[in-house]
Amino acid sequence: MQNRGLIKFFAIIFALVCVYQLSFTFVANSIVSDAKAFAKGDTAKELRYLDSIGKEEVYLGHTYKEVTNNQINKGLDLEGGLNVILQISVKDVLKGLANDSKNPAFNKALADAKTNQKGNQDFIDAFFEAANAGNVRLSAADVFGNRNLDEVIKFDMTNKQVEPIIKQKVQESVESAFKVLRERIDKFGVTQPNIQLLGNSGRILVELPGAKDVDRIKKLLQSTAQLEFWETYKIEEVGQYLMAVEEALKKTEVAVKAAPTKTTGIDSLLTDKADTTAAAGTSPFLGKMLAPGQQGAPHVGTFATKDTAAINGYLKRADIKALLPANLTNIRFAWGKTNEKNPDITDLYALKGTRDNVAPLSGGVIVDAKDTFDQMGKPAVSMQMNGNGSRKWEQITGAVSQQGNAIAIVLDNIVYSAPGVSKGAITGGQSEISGNFTIDETKDLANILRAGKLPAAAEIVQSEVVGPSLGQEAIDNGMLSFVIGFGLVLLWMVVYYGKTGFYANLALLVNILFIFGTLASFGAVLTLPGIAGIVLTIGMAVDANVIIFERAKEELDNGKSVQEATDYAFTWKGAMSSIIDANVTTAITAIILLVFGTGPIQGFATTLLIGIFTSVITAVFVTRMFLDWSLSRNEKLAYSTSLTKTWFKNLNIDFLGKKKIAYVVSGILIALSIFSLATKGLNQGVDFVGGRTYQVRFDKAVSAPDVAADLVAVFGSAEAKIYGGNNQLKITTKYKIEEEGEGVDKEVNQKLYEGLKKHLPADLTYDKFANLYEGKQIGILSSAKVTGTISKDIKTNSLWAVLGSLFVVFVYLMISFRKWQFGLAAVVAVAHDVIIVLGIFSFFYTILPFNMEIDQAFIAAILTVIGYSLNDTVIVFDRVREYLDYNSSPDFKGLVNKALNTTLSRTINTSATTLVVLVAIFIFGGETIRGFVFAILVGILVGTYSSLFIATPVMQDTIGDKEGRKMAEFKKED
Repeated sequence: MQNRGLIKFFAIIFALVCVYQLSFTFVANSIVSDAKAFAKGDTAKELRYLDSIGKEEVYLGHTYKEVTNNQINKGLDLEGGLNVILQISVKDVLKGLANDSKNPAFNKALADAKTNQKGNQDFIDAFFEAANAGNVRLSAADVFGNRNLDEVIKFDMTNKQVEPIIKQKVQESVESAFKVLRERIDKFGVTQPNIQLLGNSGRILVELPGAKDVDRIKKLLQSTAQLEFWETYKIEEVGQYLMAVEEALKKTEVAVKAAPTKTTGIDSLLTDKADTTAAAGTSPFLGKMLAPGQQGAPHVGTFATKDTAAINGYLKRADIKALLPANLTNIRFAWGKTNEKNPDITDLYALKGTRDNVAPLSGGVIVDAKDTFDQMGKPAVSMQMNGNGSRKWEQITGAVSQQGNAIAIVLDNIVYSAPGVSKGAITGGQSEISGNFTIDETKDLANILRAGKLPAAAEIVQSEVVGPSLGQEAIDNGMLSFVIGFGLVLLWMVVYYGKTGFYANLALLVNILFIFGTLASFGAVLTLPGIAGIVLTIGMAVDANVIIFERAKEELDNGKSVQEATDYAFTWKGAMSSIIDANVTTAITAIILLVFGTGPIQGFATTLLIGIFTSVITAVFVTRMFLDWSLSRNEKLAYSTSLTKTWFKNLNIDFLGKKKIAYVVSGILIALSIFSLATKGLNQGVDFVGGRTYQVRFDKAVSAPDVAADLVAVFGSAEAKIYGGNNQLKITTKYKIEEEGEGVDKEVNQKLYEGLKKHLPADLTYDKFANLYEGKQIGILSSAKVTGTISKDIKTNSLWAVLGSLFVVFVYLMISFRKWQFGLAAVVAVAHDVIIVLGIFSFFYTILPFNMEIDQAFIAAILTVIGYSLNDTVIVFDRVREYLDYNSSPDFKGLVNKALNTTLSRTINTSATTLVVLVAIFIFGGETIRGFVFAILVGILVGTYSSLFIATPVMQDTIGDKEGRKMAEFKKED
């Protein structure tokens, strides 16, 4: 090996750099352990402790914050926390850019875009398609050619000219939302938050490791923070209108028994009409009013929360709006914030808008805000307005003081409070919002007001919540599978290869150091599938050494000395071409997985890619250094032991002679698989069909059918399956999956709690059931949500990932082997493997006792199978090419059989070590990863078979004996 000293130098430097990078992880973990010990289970106290030392030097001149930035980051499945993808409503942004246009063709295009949006298509592109189909002129004055955009959009522009301008404006709005969210998150107080824009899709990824209060965080992320200040109408100003509404509804609605009323509310103001209503005993509108607003009160009445939707429907009806008198044309009705102590009732307010029917003053004038307490000691928010806002605020408060009405503080269309003004106009722009707040709400509101409002609604289209205790279980299971799998591989290498196997094991230990050091250096995130990727890499890393050692054994059998055999094995003609081809094909699938995957799957792809790179480096250079060191000391190297010396020697199996049997067996398996797929289908997870899924643990064994029946009564449709132990269920529902709004997720969680209540401990509150905390064992341990829009994208990405990997590999092999038949044979074998794996998952998902859902993890498994199967196939093809180059014979079929026989030792060894590792992960890796590993297990078994009995026979059949003889003779002449 040339330049040995230089290679040794770089290997040592790389190892030292890895040790240095990993030291940050050990230091950071030690500090976190100290913080946990100090906080004694108090999460807020723990965060305050870590924040307090954020800028202190804690290690080699680095602050704690710098140390955490250099450590290996754990994914949510290991750390616990919240991962969401927010979709900024591009529809709302477009409506805003069009100045809320009433153009019917424009609004129809918006509606059609949402309906017709294809998987992986951005909403704005779908809108442009719908607009062009509907002959919408985008530059029209009542679309985008309005006064807000007249500087950039001219009346005579074509749609094609307008489209890039609108795209740019939408992107600016998304980037604005990104900045607002980043500001909010930075102030929220979680360690190592991650927020990033996902291309030009209008989606924003937010990862909050260690987050606990799930409902509160989701509200914080989705709140548009549309703060407005409205004047209220007094009860006497709207009473006549409400009575007119009552009389109109009596003619169209089923009446209800009137609620008892007092003589001081609406009735006292309406005299004889009120008496008539009460006497009739029926009242479709006022009968739902639990109590009317008193004279001087800011609200017009109190209603049951359950009736708010019906009241909204009444007030939005065109015939009801037509009853509005001239002095109330700018009225807007809004509900008050419900009181947590009495959430079943809420107040209805009548708000007075401007001539444009908007609020007289918005929260955009606020320059600073902080949480505080009012004079009564209740939580409040203190605000400071800018100059323009201060002047407007003075006018509004002055008018309200004279009129005796109130100012409604409205946040996202909910009235938080409606104070009166008794001491005249408020000057200086300093004001305070008080009302029905909790301390956390005032902190969040002040945070939102400082950070700014979102330019459009933000909907959580995908989310994943993992509890810290579940994360710790995942770490324990992952490490156990890692140790067992690693130990078995080390043992096998020594048993099979003796001393050379021992040196390969040393290189494998260096490989592990390089993998973790590289992960730390690049700031990669370690996930549970990532751990599986590392463990799988261990099995596959052995492959390069096996290829080298098997080649050295062949050269020893040909009469070369150990030194000569070793030297030849490390040449391109020896083992290097096979190693490179095999690893390039695997790397191609890993890169495609990295591009199309998300979250933990990207973590798997990252570690797999790093592992492929470090495995080649350690096998080719580090193992060689150890072998050269051994040879320089005149140690005896045999590349085998007395037990294994004669294994796989002088084999002469006629693989091609059995191809008809193999074709029949494979044909039957493929036919059965297709039949099962066509009749039974696949158990598609929420990744592909949308929905909500929960992992819920109970304090005792539960019956899945009984729980499912209870949840069907709550949600209308739901599934419950045993997940791991019989005290743990995986619950899936599509209830309100497409509904937007910050409160929807919490509502679904509350319904889940109510549906499961009789199966849970009596003292388990909703907060303990839904939210996360250290040591949590009962309740929701993890949850996920995928809306229909993003599930279509995931399905589309998955399809392209599989097809793309097959195409790219076909092209690579065709170029590498200079014959399209090699690429075709490899793709046919891989397609064979994928269909059979799908068939097995289709047939057995109702039979086997573990999760066999088709989700992103399954696609990762399929791509891994593709990479592995190709790896195996390429080794055989490389040997065929070598024989054609150097051992040409007119018997092409004989050459192919010889290639299969001489590589059989490598095929069995690599498959065996990889399978041993996978079995360890399957048994000890935990329930969440079992289906994923099972897919790879089955795929490797089928892939090994197809490499021997499908890929090579297909290659030989498509080339044909005549062409094969020509190839051999041509090489011989060369």
